[in-house]
Amino acid sequence: MDIKDIKTLIKVITDTDITEFEMENEEQRIVIKRGSEPEFVHVAAPTYAAPAAPAVAPAAAPAPATEPAAAAINDKHDTIPSPIVGTFYAAPSPDSDPYVKVGDIVDAGQTLCIVEAMKLMNEIEAEFKCKIIDIVKNNAQPVEYGDALFVVEKV
Repeated sequence: MDIKDIKTLIKVITDTDITEFEMENEEQRIVIKRGSEPEFVHVAAPTYAAPAAPAVAPAAAPAPATEPAAAAINDKHDTIPSPIVGTFYAAPSPDSDPYVKVGDIVDAGQTLCIVEAMKLMNEIEAEFKCKIIDIVKNNAQPVEYGDALFVVEKV
């Protein structure tokens, strides 16, 4: 295959949505890959209301050490849980500012963080206008389904 044919092949690939092309025969092997940007999938985080205080308090059990944000939740605070298992990222890239900081007021649909799952960057968005009270997870920390990511107060 001569250079003119290779240039034509590259042009055909860049004019389509093909991201990878591979061709092999007895004499040659050609591999063309394009694009290295991560794919973003928008996922709206489900919201859960904080549990109502019981009329008669049962005997207090010790709070688990793995959930420090549980003490910060009261009647006016909600949590935004992770909708998937993955890795929490507070910013779009390591050298970028975080999407939100404690004290920020965010609108419905605004991106709060990214949870990476299987090389897909899932943007977690606020479902309602709220104020960020606490960011529960640290950057690059693994999260499970349902883990609290943020403690928020509806505005």
